[in-house]
Amino acid sequence: MAPASPPPPFAGQQERGRNKSTPLDTPLVGCAGGARRQGSSSPRPSHTSHVGILRSLKNTVPIETTAGTPPELPEELLMTVFGTLEIPDLVRAASVCTSWRSAYAALRSLGKHKQAQTPCLLYTSESAGDNVACLYSLVEKRVYRLTLPEPPLRRRFLIGSSLGFVITVDDISEMHLVNPITGQQIALPSVTTMEYVKPIFDDSGAVHEYEYPSHFARRAFFAPSIVARCKLREQLQIKAFLFHDTSTGSYIVALIHEPYNHLSFARVGDEKWTLLPPHHHYQDCYKDGLLYAVDIKGEIHAFDLNGPAFTMKIIRGVDEDFYPDAIYIVEAPWGGLLLVSRFKEFEDPAEDGVPEIPHTTEIKLHIVDDGTGKLVEIDCLPDHVLFLGHNDPLCLSAKDYPALKGNHAYFTDDDEYNKNRKSSRRDIGVVDLGNCSKEDLVSPQLWSNWPSPVWLTPSFTVMEGDCIA
Repeated sequence: MAPASPPPPFAGQQERGRNKSTPLDTPLVGCAGGARRQGSSSPRPSHTSHVGILRSLKNTVPIETTAGTPPELPEELLMTVFGTLEIPDLVRAASVCTSWRSAYAALRSLGKHKQAQTPCLLYTSESAGDNVACLYSLVEKRVYRLTLPEPPLRRRFLIGSSLGFVITVDDISEMHLVNPITGQQIALPSVTTMEYVKPIFDDSGAVHEYEYPSHFARRAFFAPSIVARCKLREQLQIKAFLFHDTSTGSYIVALIHEPYNHLSFARVGDEKWTLLPPHHHYQDCYKDGLLYAVDIKGEIHAFDLNGPAFTMKIIRGVDEDFYPDAIYIVEAPWGGLLLVSRFKEFEDPAEDGVPEIPHTTEIKLHIVDDGTGKLVEIDCLPDHVLFLGHNDPLCLSAKDYPALKGNHAYFTDDDEYNKNRKSSRRDIGVVDLGNCSKEDLVSPQLWSNWPSPVWLTPSFTVMEGDCIA
């Protein structure tokens, strides 16, 4: 996009307690040499540009003007069209002229911008710089750059992506929510408040190391070890999710972590993490009133977090014949729960001794029968698209997202052991759910091998305190 005159800093970027928003220097600046369709000589998207249509309208709509003054479209008309745009197009439109920028600002302040955005791939690149995130647009087949706040994104782990935010772990193992579009950053409760982490202080009273883990379910299970602050994230955090809590208007972060893939949660603004009743091998979460969590054997638990005491209900039990390499839980297009199983092939280490990332070979779909709780396999998702990885799993209508391929799954690698394979090539691509054929998302690979890229649904959401502005 690289507007010659970028729009003003996004609204809501101010210091507020532990919440910090850093304005982007140049929001969504196009990368030099950004990816485009193979064989195309033009860096522009192949689809019809809404901004281009508006430019034509601006020169043809009969509006009374004074001599020498270009005609202006009514702000109401601009806002109507702007409200349908993908965020990259919208930011470009805001740089055209003062009146378009005003319509852009009014649209954002009123919250009337469309919520359905096509997911993009968020990643880092060594050539882009430590504080720069790259955003690959599936609609335009090109890359944009975003400058993010400290600490440098390239030195963080990316453990989740939900509602336009990514959940990161920095080099002292602390977690933050970051909105790459607005630049807002919010600190989550300290890792020292987690059930299994005990801080060790130096002579000055600062945290120096961690003792981890110290106990399990109120019982000692092995001798604790002393872990450096920068090394705890190699062992502790696995995957995180951000959910809207409609009952309170606040937001909840659910965290799957070691030991044994347990589950903790915290509301945005809380001072500490809360461990949910211990269970092992959780793989994925989904929230719709209740918080649902699924383990590697397909057992589904539902947590009610609204009362003074948390309750858990088993939706379906263990399936002994069900053992995928990864599993996701998502709302089915027709309602109810859909389990998505991912199977991988583990290759031998390369000649240089670097372990290879396991490669996705097959994705299977099961619906949960409401009556019996049993899994019923289905062979396709007609006119729908899946997004799998460290993101909140998505099942989208291909009719609403014409740039996406129906009955396909777009995936990034999210194996919890990949932190031990930082130099290995990532498992990222697109798989046909009908015949299991795979293709690269883009070639050649654009991203650094670490941190592992994630899917991001761009959003203008700005958090104020423990609620949304």
